[in-house]
Amino acid sequence: MESAPFLLFQLLVLLFSVVIHEVSHGYAAEQLGDPTARLSGRLTLNPLKHLDFFGSFLLPLMLWYATNGAFVFGWAKPVPYNPYNLKNPRVGAAKIAAAGPASNLLVAVVFGTILRIMAGAGYQPQFLGELFALIIYTNVLLAIFNLVPIPPLDGSKVLFALLPKSESGLRAALFLERYGTLILLFFIFFGFSLILPIVNALFGLIAGSQFAF
Repeated sequence: MESAPFLLFQLLVLLFSVVIHEVSHGYAAEQLGDPTARLSGRLTLNPLKHLDFFGSFLLPLMLWYATNGAFVFGWAKPVPYNPYNLKNPRVGAAKIAAAGPASNLLVAVVFGTILRIMAGAGYQPQFLGELFALIIYTNVLLAIFNLVPIPPLDGSKVLFALLPKSESGLRAALFLERYGTLILLFFIFFGFSLILPIVNALFGLIAGSQFAF
């Protein structure tokens, strides 16, 4: 693809992938008894309800130009939920958090299955293959990145549910909550490459090596 159209596709794929991610949080909360997302109008795939100027536009464009088109990433506005509406706030928060990455993995598997069916039938149009591969990679990347156990990422909520209800577990949770943003920034700039082998391996498993970037 030419660079400008490919950038547009990357931004559109990223936008709808993060929207699906956030809406999944809201639906999970709804199923667990919290209507906050629905009442705030966030249980919709309308991207206008979820856009974040920095995370949905500015950051992806900055990363695109900084990496010469090799990497685009971003996020949408978090869908709100009220833990006091959950029967078990600790476990409920983990389930709500896990719903986001799970939805991205489901999207990746669906498009990966379509790609494999197309390949098995001998039908491999270049443009559609690249587009589907981009959708798969973006969603796998979102899922794995959000599972990193650093606040405010989804993985931290899962980690907190697994930590022992002891003084040491509480101290660990409080430390991560207090310094999570700084730790996350450090991870993005210096540790992001640690998850890329996992992302690439999972992408290859889902899409097949013939569609690897």
